Amino acid sequence: MTTTANTTAGSLSLPAQILRVATGVALLTVSAKVQVPFWPVPMTLQVAALMMIAATYGLRLGTSTMMGYLVAGAAGLPVFAGTPEKGIGLAYMMGTSGGYLVGFLVATAIVGYAADKLPKLALWPAMFAGLAAIYAFGLAWLAQFAPEGKLLAWGFTPFIAGDLVKITLAAVVVLGAPAALIAKIRGTASDA
Repeated sequence: MTTTANTTAGSLSLPAQILRVATGVALLTVSAKVQVPFWPVPMTLQVAALMMIAATYGLRLGTSTMMGYLVAGAAGLPVFAGTPEKGIGLAYMMGTSGGYLVGFLVATAIVGYAADKLPKLALWPAMFAGLAAIYAFGLAWLAQFAPEGKLLAWGFTPFIAGDLVKITLAAVVVLGAPAALIAKIRGTASDA
């Protein structure tokens, strides 16, 4: 069963939408700060959180949440991985991670659209497409900072294995979640 974007956020009161966006921004912030030992580099849980939020919230509420996260970061709040140590605000966003942040927004839209319009089993392929968007934007931006021949070593190879694990985890959690729980999170349940 699919749910349309209009039903998802449209049936929620404004305070309920704000609460969900704030909760999503908090979850993204915490997931960016958590370091999990992994090979070849430690990883954060941010991609997993992003995919789960997009898949449960849908296009409209998911992209609103990601926009809220990016606005909080642009305003100087230390919501991103490595902040405040690596800088904050627009300075951080214009640095080496800037393209990945744009990719996060695109990935949220891809997965959120799939959650709204496609069968539930399409979420995992949509998460792969979202991950491809994250890397496409991230590497395109990182290319201006990386020395020649080092782009993949700096921005892809150390992270791809962890990101594949994270999207698999996100897909398993979302696909295994009861439909009633997803409806409650989205605000489409009768008591939302």
